Amino acid sequence: MLCTTMSLESGAESDSVWCNAEGVSVSMRSIRFIGLAFLAVAWLVSAAGSDARAQGSAIINDIIVEGAQRIDPETVRSYMVVQPGDAFDARRIDRSLKSLFATGLFADVAIRRQANSLIVAVVENPIINRIAFEGNGRIEDNILSSEVTLRPRVIYTRTKVQNDVQRILAIYRASGRFSATVEPKVIRLPQNRVDLAFEISEGPLTEIRNIRFVGNREFSDGRLREAIRTKESRWYRFLNSDDVYDPDRLTLDRELLRNFYLSEGFADFIVRSAVAELTPDRRDFFITFMVEEGERYTFGEVTVEANLRGVDPDVLKSDIEIETGETYDADIIDETVEKMTGNVGDAGYAFVSVRPRVNRDREAKTIDVTFEVGEGPRVFVERIDIVGNVRTEDKVLRREFQLVEGDAFNASKLRRSRQALRDLGFFENVSVERVPGSTQDKTVLNVEVEEQSTGSFSIGAGFSTDSGPLADFGFQESNFLGRGQQFQLRALIAQKESQINFRFTEPYFLDRKVSAGFELFRTNSDNQDASSFNLSRTGGAVSFGFLLSEDLNQSWRYSLENRSIEDVDAAASTQVKEQAGSTLVSTVGHRLVWDQRNSTANPTEGYAIRMSNDVAGLGGDVRYLRNQISATQHFTLADQWILAIKGGAGYIFGLDDDIRIIDRFALGGANLRGFASSGAGPRDASTADSLGGDWRYTGSLETTFPLGLPNEVGLSAKTFVDIGGLGGASTTSTTNTQDTGSMRASVGAGVVWSSPLGPIGIDFAIPVLKENFDNSENIRISFGTTF
Repeated sequence: MLCTTMSLESGAESDSVWCNAEGVSVSMRSIRFIGLAFLAVAWLVSAAGSDARAQGSAIINDIIVEGAQRIDPETVRSYMVVQPGDAFDARRIDRSLKSLFATGLFADVAIRRQANSLIVAVVENPIINRIAFEGNGRIEDNILSSEVTLRPRVIYTRTKVQNDVQRILAIYRASGRFSATVEPKVIRLPQNRVDLAFEISEGPLTEIRNIRFVGNREFSDGRLREAIRTKESRWYRFLNSDDVYDPDRLTLDRELLRNFYLSEGFADFIVRSAVAELTPDRRDFFITFMVEEGERYTFGEVTVEANLRGVDPDVLKSDIEIETGETYDADIIDETVEKMTGNVGDAGYAFVSVRPRVNRDREAKTIDVTFEVGEGPRVFVERIDIVGNVRTEDKVLRREFQLVEGDAFNASKLRRSRQALRDLGFFENVSVERVPGSTQDKTVLNVEVEEQSTGSFSIGAGFSTDSGPLADFGFQESNFLGRGQQFQLRALIAQKESQINFRFTEPYFLDRKVSAGFELFRTNSDNQDASSFNLSRTGGAVSFGFLLSEDLNQSWRYSLENRSIEDVDAAASTQVKEQAGSTLVSTVGHRLVWDQRNSTANPTEGYAIRMSNDVAGLGGDVRYLRNQISATQHFTLADQWILAIKGGAGYIFGLDDDIRIIDRFALGGANLRGFASSGAGPRDASTADSLGGDWRYTGSLETTFPLGLPNEVGLSAKTFVDIGGLGGASTTSTTNTQDTGSMRASVGAGVVWSSPLGPIGIDFAIPVLKENFDNSENIRISFGTTF
């Protein structure tokens, strides 16, 4: 170790030099400086410690609460983390302050020390005395009240008020009013109470100004707008809310676009985005869909692979209605899977799985489909749980299920059961979810329904060519007392007809799938123009029906009625005068309907055949046998172009008696356009009164097509050719009858508007085959409304 010592000049203080173990030199002056610094720090620490000890030694003798009015001071103290006897701890006092604020009971809290007491000064939040909504004309108070969280006698806080404001705005936005504003107003009352008023400015509906598509090449914007649910705002949609922006509907539109393109062969189609832009004035939305169409595919090879013993793949091919070269359609694949699953299941195979396997050839633009039929997992239905049916009895839903507890699970039957529940018309929403059961081979079906109103009251007004000006009143309930029963009361008052009718139907008579019901009626009709008399009918009927198969329905009916030919004109036909008066008619009727149409209301494909037989004579004054048969076939020629072929024939013959005019067939009007009601067929040569016929046949070829307007306008056009014949007015009367039995025919066109106030139809027809004694009618108008 080497150290160097330096001496200072004379008079200077000697500065000795020390060396540490590492050979580093330290001067005495440095040592004295460090020592003084150490003593200063020690003194400061000692002083701080003494102060802390002095502070810590102070004890809280009391906690005094100031400003509390409704809240007991002891309750205030219970929220604090310091209590009398504790030391004055700044951190614990701060936690007490935060705890009091967190209760939401106080608008302000301050804590201070006064001697050995802790003073807690609080300002209580007021209590809500009353809540009012002002300016809400579109949404009722009870709906808004159910959404807000604040209630009378609840503590008022600004946070809760702001949250409720957002809830109210959300309700208005869901109803399409994005420009709505809500301003809360507070009215202070004595005893720290307040009245809270939400001042609402609803604003106009936020409508859809424009819907645009980006990326579409094969289909125009107009065609795609028809495929989605959301519509652009137009004057004729004043009774429709589809032109009001709804974000949930926009999600549905994405799926509708996808389904549309998949049905048109675009298997690669995707929706890149769906953007809704609100205009600066918050009155309208611009909606833009960005799509990627991809290429159009056709069906390639379609095969069946059956892995079930005893199942012949060639037999299953008969269920396939897909031909190679046709445009690819995902809907047809789904229909084939369901049909094949049902047929294999009906053959006795409880556990069936039909899976379509597709092989896409992007170069050839074809899709090969293989339907793999195999044994599915062996799963049984353990339980069916139903929720949401507040009014409807459980058995009404359970009887529609094709599955019951203990059955082998079948996906096809589950789909048909779900559809049957929806077809009831009792529920706004129906969801059926399959969840695991208590063991791996069991499943539970959770059925959730949302009920809707099933009763309706209607008041109608209109005009028809047959009845003239009319008024229609009706009340109908399709789920009476929640039992699925139906009853209807209807009254019609018209210039040429009046009627009152009551009908009741039990769809599951004696808990079997047999419908039974009864009917009471009274009608009066004016036939002066056609046959110079009025007709009144009073009676009742009982009926029942059942399904022979999924598409074949059979029904029986017995009716007993008193009919009266009244107010016979003095110049009426001899036959009419001979048959004037009252008769009692007892009739047994039978009907078979085979319906293969894709829709009963607006069919576009399929056919239906109807046959009916009526026998009168089991009691009463009239005896006859009447037989009728009719058929319809619908074809889709192109998009929204529908061809309908209709035909029918009927024959009636008396059993020991002549056929009365009111029991015979009539021709003209609705069943033969271009001719007046009962305007074609046998007629009295002297009086020109229509006498009806013992046999009749009709036929029609009709094509309906769009007019190029949006679908929601409801306007469509049609062209038609009608044919018909009527004859055989057998009678022992000496009446001079004109009865050629020749064919009549007409051609024409028409327009139908499905207006918000009811259907309006105008047909213009020209007879091209007629007799000189027939009555023509070139324009036929029908108008009706229900509101």
